[in-house]
Amino acid sequence: MKPRLRLLSPPVLTLGAVSFTVLAWASAFVSIRSAGEVYSPGALALGRLLTASLVLVALLLIRREGLPPRGAWRGIVVSGVVWFFGYTVMLNWGERLVDAGTASLLVNIGPILMALLAARLLGEALPPRLLAGMGVSFAGAVVVGLSMSSAAPSDASSNGSTSVLGVVLCLLAAVAYATGVIAQKPALSFGSPLQITAYSCLTGAVVCLPFAGQLVAEVPRAPLSATLNMVYLGVVPTALAFTTWTYALARMPAGKLGATTYAVPAIVVLLSWALLGEVPAWLTLLGGALCLAGVAVSRHRPTTPPASATTPSPTPVEETR
Repeated sequence: MKPRLRLLSPPVLTLGAVSFTVLAWASAFVSIRSAGEVYSPGALALGRLLTASLVLVALLLIRREGLPPRGAWRGIVVSGVVWFFGYTVMLNWGERLVDAGTASLLVNIGPILMALLAARLLGEALPPRLLAGMGVSFAGAVVVGLSMSSAAPSDASSNGSTSVLGVVLCLLAAVAYATGVIAQKPALSFGSPLQITAYSCLTGAVVCLPFAGQLVAEVPRAPLSATLNMVYLGVVPTALAFTTWTYALARMPAGKLGATTYAVPAIVVLLSWALLGEVPAWLTLLGGALCLAGVAVSRHRPTTPPASATTPSPTPVEETR
């Protein structure tokens, strides 16, 4: 008999899903920066979500997955409105005012906020190292904001305000990201990752429909490259990467999964340097390093000594018994 081919183990599949998500989300910052030069924030968000919805509905039909159970709808609606709609619009707007690398650094504070929400809403522990990490990351966000303000033009029309607004929008996007993940986690107990992703995306697209007029007006004037970037955002970082994210989220704690996105800023800086010619200033990099250092502190787990090292050796009297 021929030996059967061994399927990939669940840990390998989860690792692959996480790796794909991180790479796809990193590329999204660069594509948003490029397409956002032509498309307004709301129109770009709607085009991205409509494209993603078409792909996800097709996958639902292929896999013959119907409506998710009633228990999943609360998380789907919250995730769709806050994450798919709110996060996407705010990030699109923020990246018109700051570079892609800075945006990714600021949004990457999301995992710390995620841990806070999990402690408040899901009853997870809030250890002191997490509080310390939050303080370091907040200091990093302040440094990034100051660096962007000092780098902004000094004329009366801008006076650095656009850069500060961009930082604020990216921080709000981080809040929306963390909120959406916390809302998704309980929903995955009722529905499949594809169901949760698809109907959350559809919800976000419906909320985004007021921008339909802008999208219709901007598509004919947009160059092909910008439209292709919008389609790419819908297919890869949204439809596919959000599905692989929910697949991993169903199999990992939210905080641990959030820690994997800490690699996103480094990838974004490399991609934005290679494709857009954007390299953040040294002060921005310092602030980003503080953000990541705070995250590292918050996720650090002290190593426990092995049992053999902590077990006292028997005394000579005990050995003779």
